[in-house]
Amino acid sequence: MWKLPRLGAWLLRDCTGRRSKARPPFALLVGLIMKRLGSVQRKIPCVFVTEVKEEPSSKREHQPFKVLATETISHKALDADIYSAIPTEKVDGTCCYVTTYKDQPYLWARLDRKPNKQAEKRFKNFLHSKENPKEFFWNVEEDFKPAPECWIPAKETEQINGNPVPDENGHIPGWVPVEKNNKQYCWHSSVVNYEFEIALVLKHHPDDSGLLEISAVPLSDLLEQTLELIGTNINGNPYGLGSKKHPLHLLIPHGAFQIRNLPSLKHNDLVSWFEDCKEGKIEGIVWHCSDGCLIKVHRHHLGLCWPIPDTYMNSRPVIINMNLNKCDSAFDIKCLFNHFLKIDNQKFVRLKDIIFDV
Repeated sequence: MWKLPRLGAWLLRDCTGRRSKARPPFALLVGLIMKRLGSVQRKIPCVFVTEVKEEPSSKREHQPFKVLATETISHKALDADIYSAIPTEKVDGTCCYVTTYKDQPYLWARLDRKPNKQAEKRFKNFLHSKENPKEFFWNVEEDFKPAPECWIPAKETEQINGNPVPDENGHIPGWVPVEKNNKQYCWHSSVVNYEFEIALVLKHHPDDSGLLEISAVPLSDLLEQTLELIGTNINGNPYGLGSKKHPLHLLIPHGAFQIRNLPSLKHNDLVSWFEDCKEGKIEGIVWHCSDGCLIKVHRHHLGLCWPIPDTYMNSRPVIINMNLNKCDSAFDIKCLFNHFLKIDNQKFVRLKDIIFDV
């Protein structure tokens, strides 16, 4: 059982800098639960032992093999006490992180350092002759492509003599801050406003678990959390958000969508759940374990298709609650915050029904 600290007054900073008791106690409870869940700072292992099959991958184009789950639960999952973990929806987007930069909360984009061509060739040859990639010797300073000056390694990256150690794939997970005018991360920057220190977040409505809510959340409330950026121009837009003319992107905190009625941890039961249950129309499951460890299973691990036409995320109504009425005239006319203010307090049957009247 997860123990929560005593509830105090829940204070929300509005965009004018004042504080107000704007959320009910239940919202604080949800927020505290969220902060107890793990953050994504490394590659998440599968709940089952996996095996490689020499068949074309349905997940990655041009990959000549599949990674499929066996029926055996992995030692990592058992060591993390998977049976007591909190199962949550695995959301299909790109990973982000909120931490301090320039003395204020900032959104950071995922950027893994990868080896140069010569080092990658040596690493692949090594993998063909050895079983354990951890035995490969890396010269981090010479073997890897240069990273931006502001790049930082992910929190859980192992370090030796002050240098980050590559993972079993030969990558060094890390982050770069999302600057306002950086075209490479324009979709990331569309969901944050650093002047008012807020972000566009999709989560459950605090008083109705069957209702989704899009709101402007203080970046300070998201500090040290990881989130998933979803939307029109991310991963082929599996949730059907926005359009090419009017793109729509949102942040979802990792662990935001808890799964209530998951079957037993058996291969066949999970396959049936994904195929037959309304709640199973998701990309996968991420278990948040009590020691902070994360364990996952993806539909592709079970030989199932993704993306799919009708996702569970698009089966629930969504309401817009910006709570920014004092800032109506403060945003650029073309920015997402301004578009959402125009439909503030409106309710939609599903996410993909949100259309901006521009």
